[in-house]
Formats: sequence, C-alpha cells, structure tokens
Amino acid sequence: MAFEHKLVAVLNKEIEMGVALNALGHMSIGLGSDIGKNLLRLDIYKDAEGNNYPNISQIPFIILRAKSNEIRRTVVNCRENGIEHTVFFNTMTGGTYLEQLERTKNTSEASLIYYGCVLFGPWDTVTEITRKFSLWK
Repeated sequence: MAFEHKLVAVLNKEIEMGVALNALGHMSIGLGSDIGKNLLRLDIYKDAEGNNYPNISQIPFIILRAKSNEIRRTVVNCRENGIEHTVFFNTMTGGTYLEQLERTKNTSEASLIYYGCVLFGPWDTVTEITRKFSLWK
C-alpha cells in the first residue's frame, strides 16, 4: 500500500539508548499533536475479545541513525522544503523544564548537540532528505 506521507525519526547514534528513546518520545508527542489524527492515519486496533487499542498509525514509523551534524543538516533540509519536523537537543535534559528552556535560549545553534529529529511530509521529499541514513539497530 502506498502512503502519501512519510514519518521518520533520525536519532543520534552517538548517544545512550535511554537518552535517544527519551528524545524520541518527546519529539513524537510534539509533532504528533501538530500533525493531528487524520494525517497520521490513526486507527483503533481490536483484539479477539473486543478490547480497543486506539491511536495506532497505519503509516510506518521509520527510525534511522545519524551523527549530530547530519541531523542538523536534516533540519535545514526540512526548513528549506517546508517539511514538518521537531528536534531534541542536549540542552533539553537535566534540571527542570524551565532550566532547559533557559539553557537552550542561551546556547548558539552551532553549539547545540542534536539528539534527534522527527519529520513528516510528502513521501518522496522525506525519502530524499533521509536516504543516506541507516536504520536504527
């Protein structure tokens, strides 16, 4: 089945797994709230007993890996191509969320370490932006 849109996460392959998963969770919630249920094609799965398991996307969610600078270039490509995306940086961990906001505000973009990026957009455009990355293993 062909999908109009593609959903991809690019995670920093040089950070600890738990940190990467935390970043993925934050980014997924944020971008998902912007994109909405219809475009994400969320469905309700049911088991044989009739229990509902709501909000599972019909669209594959592809998880890739890259270095911080490669993720930075991905974000630039997203901006240039009008692709919806979100990011997570090293400044977004440790302390309170208020401290994280302040730390990010006081860090130049060039000094940010990209922990990940989640992007959503037309299938071919997202494929072109992310084609050089390997699957997360």
